[in-house]
Amino acid sequence: MSSVSPIQIPSRLPLLLTHEGVLLPGSTMRTSVDSARNLQLVRNRLLKGTSLQSTILGVIPNTPDPASDAQDLPPLHRIGTAALAVQVVGSNWPKPHYTLLITGLCRFQIVQVLKEKPYPIAEVEQLDRLEEFPSTCKMREELGELSEQFYKYAVQVSCFCFFSKPICPSTCKMREELGELSEQFYKYAVQLVEMLDMSVPAVAKLRRLLDSLPREALPDILTSIIRTSNKEKLQILDAVSLEERFKMTIPLLVRQIEGLKLLQKTRKPKQDDDKRVIAIRPIRRITHISGTLEDEDEDEDNDDIVMLEKKIQTSSMPEQAHKVCVKEIKRLKKMPQSMPEYALTRNYLELMVELPWNKSTTDRLDIRAARILLDNDHYAMEKLKKRVLEYLAVRQLKNNLKGPILCFVGPPGVGKTSVGRSVAKTLGREFHRIALGGVCDQSDIRGHRRTYVGSMPGRIINGLKTVGVNNPVFLLDEVDKLGKSLQGDPAAALLEVLDPEQNHNFTDHYLNVAFDLSQVLFIATANTTATIPAALLDRMEIIQVPGYTQEEKIEIAHRHLIPKQLEQHGLTPQQIQIPQVTTLDIITRYTREAGVRSLDRKLGAICRAVAVKVAEGQHKEAKLDRSDVTEREGCREHILEDEKPESISDTTDLALPPEMPILIDFHALKDILGPPMYEMEVSQRLSQPGVAIGLAWTPLGGEIMFVEASRMDGEGQLTLTGQLGDVMKESAHLAISWLRSNAKKYQLTNAFGSFDLLDNTDIHLHFPAGAVTKDGPSAGVTIVTCLASLFSGRLVRSDVAMTGEITLRGLVLPVGGIKDKVLAAHRAGLKQVIIPRRNEKDLEGIPGNWDPYCPWKDTP
Repeated sequence: MSSVSPIQIPSRLPLLLTHEGVLLPGSTMRTSVDSARNLQLVRNRLLKGTSLQSTILGVIPNTPDPASDAQDLPPLHRIGTAALAVQVVGSNWPKPHYTLLITGLCRFQIVQVLKEKPYPIAEVEQLDRLEEFPSTCKMREELGELSEQFYKYAVQVSCFCFFSKPICPSTCKMREELGELSEQFYKYAVQLVEMLDMSVPAVAKLRRLLDSLPREALPDILTSIIRTSNKEKLQILDAVSLEERFKMTIPLLVRQIEGLKLLQKTRKPKQDDDKRVIAIRPIRRITHISGTLEDEDEDEDNDDIVMLEKKIQTSSMPEQAHKVCVKEIKRLKKMPQSMPEYALTRNYLELMVELPWNKSTTDRLDIRAARILLDNDHYAMEKLKKRVLEYLAVRQLKNNLKGPILCFVGPPGVGKTSVGRSVAKTLGREFHRIALGGVCDQSDIRGHRRTYVGSMPGRIINGLKTVGVNNPVFLLDEVDKLGKSLQGDPAAALLEVLDPEQNHNFTDHYLNVAFDLSQVLFIATANTTATIPAALLDRMEIIQVPGYTQEEKIEIAHRHLIPKQLEQHGLTPQQIQIPQVTTLDIITRYTREAGVRSLDRKLGAICRAVAVKVAEGQHKEAKLDRSDVTEREGCREHILEDEKPESISDTTDLALPPEMPILIDFHALKDILGPPMYEMEVSQRLSQPGVAIGLAWTPLGGEIMFVEASRMDGEGQLTLTGQLGDVMKESAHLAISWLRSNAKKYQLTNAFGSFDLLDNTDIHLHFPAGAVTKDGPSAGVTIVTCLASLFSGRLVRSDVAMTGEITLRGLVLPVGGIKDKVLAAHRAGLKQVIIPRRNEKDLEGIPGNWDPYCPWKDTP
């Protein structure tokens, strides 16, 4: 007989509070750790510990307490189970948590709680004798394999490793002390096991282990195997006395035996292997009330898998994708439904079946109809509509065109997105919009790998699943607002999507199978090309979409915006009229934008105010009609005396409803929209020397910009204010240097009559609207004009705006955004614009109904 050595657990144990079940000595349990105290225990004790002793925990059954993390330690159960942490698995989704696999060792009693934060530590007293024998290792291997089989075929997982030992003298002594109670328990345990099919290896091993395991370990082990509630397990845990533990466990065994007997009686005799079927079905799924097994969900899942397999066989996916699906469906059939990977694999297969691998729509191309549709949906935008028609015409002549990626660049509200929708309507294709503003993770484009929890495909594959065809029109909206973070660069991920030479085998990380995107028509929109990476910009054809002139806005308002607002507010043209003069007032005095979104909102505000008047008029008409009926029926004498004054006042207020249609003039505008937001202040601000008007380009369109200068006695310093960038500051220094070098030529002097403009003179250069950041190489001419006006004492014309950059030698350099700047001057009511001569080519894009004055046009 080999020697026996008792094992003592540490006198101080960290406490793990669990509410998912009761851990008994000799059993194994998985528990989720998500509370703050338990998370700290795992991180500080298990993950950082190096010794075996650091993996021993005190498991205390506890009821859920959501506020336990923020308050004091809740009342603890007196008795717990010392356990060994066998496995730790962590995850960050949907929130940080760990899953522990713990094995019960023995009971202990809490003597005193020594520490509560960051996790509780208590002084404990061991209640069970824990012994280990030389044959323990071999027995652990047998029981480990047995526990896995028994979970699958018969009952819950259980691990008996720390009580595994051969029959020894102490066992015989225990049998003598317990006497009949121990024998009775053993008899019921054997009867329960023999009711199962002994041909199953797991059942046969359990039967042999009943003889080899010590009797004092059997109550805890069998209680963890059979069907019991947490309350019953808690009572067994509290039973420190072995005799009391036997007495409490015997009724549980009897109840389980009766349940199996009831099941055998209610089942009809079918085949000779009925016992085998009973053994395979989990005991925990027995319904004691009806005596039937809950297998309906499992049967439904099996039917779904069969249907999924049929869809895979009948689908028209490529050969490579079909091989992957066949391989995954085989894995799914062998996988238990309780595994987390089961749902992931099933979702993947359902997505593969739903993707439109070979399903497409037929293009119905008619260039004449497309031209009519574009003209009806969009006013102006001639250059954009011309390029779209060219693309459609080539598409009609050659169906397999690897077309360029069109990118519409322009200020907000000019109709870039609606043009993309019209293109899809013209082609008869499905339309899908993908908003890229703020996207900073490449997984949004390429998808997540399936190794991650919560993985999903990217927006491209999701869009194809949504539209259900492989040749839709995808609108990549706000491509200039892509972000960049530690999760990768989504702009780089778009390179493969938008490159016609590569997107025929686009590979999403989630699918891990190539998908052909060559039939998809991609249209991108942006406000500016400055923030689009050069590599991505190189794969797109840029089409500039400028802002609208006042005349174009008036036409758009009366063709599209006003009818749309009338329909949305339930009004008719017979109830409201908005003349073009009123529309012009809204455009010039209440909006200042390149597009028409603010104009649309102002028209909506007018329609809402008119709707109130129309509704009140209908209410008054109804009251008048009711009073007329009362008079005709002679019922006025029945009106109560206390109601007569109110009736009289109502009659005086019930004047005739407002005449229809309601005409919106400037006075009505002022009542509805308030005082004008933008007044023409150009002539007032240029009433003294040292002020000039410049033109600036922004992603929202062109803007006019005032430049003011003043001089005072000083030491020759130049002060710049108005939130200027480095380029603007350099332009100001260039301007003052050029003027100082040419002061004699243009007869410019300071206040003291000196041609040295900074002699005893300080200059302050200010750009109003100081809260707006200003930068860019186009203000040099304006600054020179402003300073020349200041030193010469001559006013700058109030109807002239200018743009252009200068050099130190006085050369005027060309600048960009001419059309947007000219339109901004037009909106401000300016008559002339000064631009660099080398920008003359840009005047071709200016609308013909407003041609600025160009003094060199008639020169040879």
